[in-house]
Amino acid sequence: MIQVDNVTKFFGPVLAVDHVTFNISKGEIVGFLGPNGAGKTTTIRILTSFLPATSGVATIAGHDVMTDSMAARRHIGYLPESVPLYPEMRVEEYLAYRAKLKGVPRRERPARIEYCLERCRVREVRRRLIGTLSKGYRQRVGLADALVHDPQILILDEPTVGLDPLQIRETLALIRELGRTHTVLLSTHILSEVEAICRRVIIIHSGRIGLDRKLSELELDAATVIVEARGPLEEMAKALRKLPGVIDLAQTTLNDGIARMEIRAQPGQDPREGVARAIADHRWGLRRLDLRRRTLEDLFIDVVVQRGAPDTKSQTEGGARAAAAG
Repeated sequence: MIQVDNVTKFFGPVLAVDHVTFNISKGEIVGFLGPNGAGKTTTIRILTSFLPATSGVATIAGHDVMTDSMAARRHIGYLPESVPLYPEMRVEEYLAYRAKLKGVPRRERPARIEYCLERCRVREVRRRLIGTLSKGYRQRVGLADALVHDPQILILDEPTVGLDPLQIRETLALIRELGRTHTVLLSTHILSEVEAICRRVIIIHSGRIGLDRKLSELELDAATVIVEARGPLEEMAKALRKLPGVIDLAQTTLNDGIARMEIRAQPGQDPREGVARAIADHRWGLRRLDLRRRTLEDLFIDVVVQRGAPDTKSQTEGGARAAAAG
């Protein structure tokens, strides 16, 4: 549904997007992540035909966003981070106006508007002026606008900005449900939202793809056990390395003869019980025993710290998928 092949964008001498390649299939919910200035908003604007690419090809539902932009836009529901609304219009009036602009047939408009009012939880403010609404309500009106013509593809840039916790939960549940019949590209800085609803994550940094993987392949359940104990450092490290489920161990010495070890465990393994037993058997003094799961935030920071070194495998796989789909 979304194919991006070696897309590059220069703003004068500044390279904002550097040969980005990825492919998103029908029914996928993909998290599109990156720090500020990474190039993700520029990429989204290219996909939605707001900006032309300097080079490369991007297609939406088989339509080139450069040469066939009107056809491509008909398949997109786009929610920008800053939603452009008409403050002097009422919510229902605005959605009717947008449905007409987007080519929704007259007889279908009332039903589509009612559906969007209900699903985006803005029915209770349908007759209020948009200019009088809170930021959270305006964000939900923008989401209703993106849905009103029932597009195949949803591109959502920070859809939960300004929402309260209950509204965030409802919005994420709606996006998850929409993902059953729509293709969703979700850009957000809230990584827990990506872990909650996305099946795949693309991380962009310095204009290049740093990572493109399914969440199920990222071993986010891999754990690190933090141990602090009083005893001989080398002897402790040797004993703990032999425990089942232990992959690696980093060791340091703290004050007062306390040894600190970070034990990297296999995915799905929790070696704390074995660690506690080994330390007790040797009569070492245990001061701390914690389990820290690897999160998407840890992975994100790893990619950014590596200064966006490209994931060659991801780029190659993305190009192969795009070529096969084309």
